[in-house]
Amino acid sequence: MSILALDPLDLAALLCSRVCHDVISPVGAIVNGLEVLEDEKDADMRAFAIDLIKKSARTASARLQFCRLAFGAAGSAGASIDTGDAESVARGLFSDDRTKIVWNAARLLMPKNKVKLILNLCLIAAAAIPRGGVIEVTITGEGDTTAIRLDAKGPNARLAHGIPALVAGTPENDSVDAHGIQAFYTGLVARAAGMHVAIEASPEGVVIAATAAVPDAVVESPEASA
Repeated sequence: MSILALDPLDLAALLCSRVCHDVISPVGAIVNGLEVLEDEKDADMRAFAIDLIKKSARTASARLQFCRLAFGAAGSAGASIDTGDAESVARGLFSDDRTKIVWNAARLLMPKNKVKLILNLCLIAAAAIPRGGVIEVTITGEGDTTAIRLDAKGPNARLAHGIPALVAGTPENDSVDAHGIQAFYTGLVARAAGMHVAIEASPEGVVIAATAAVPDAVVESPEASA
């Protein structure tokens, strides 16, 4: 099955929709909190509004910082990114009362597409444990030997239908919507980074592994070998 080539304008529009979806909720909460401060005289209600604004601002900032690395250019062509920055934004987005990040990786500079891949795989892992749990990120090797593994474990862990196909670039009906664009984009980033992604789901959780892609074998013709 051939890999779907999404129109660049459609890709940009769908990714923008995804980012807007991620930030609109905390930004809306900030607006609501400010409206309460304008109209409310009760001290308890004003304290509640201020707390809401603070928490929502932190959430919006964490999501924007994550999206900047996961979806943005994050430097010029060929730039490298510190994996420590990736860990920081991942913890800012996912580490809360419900979800814990375990980061098993040495701090080093890594090609930006591989860092973007790690962060996008984190999004897939987090979506697989909607009730929270543990996301363990393990990065081994360097350069062409880099291997990435994510283990997501939590109550009712499950993988949304069609995710592996979207990552592989072969979505059902050869179409991608706003719900599936992040997984599809993950596959684009993986192929740009020369990585192959395998996803396995079980009752215990979801395992995502990215390893160096193996080029298609070149078969020598009988005439050439004669």
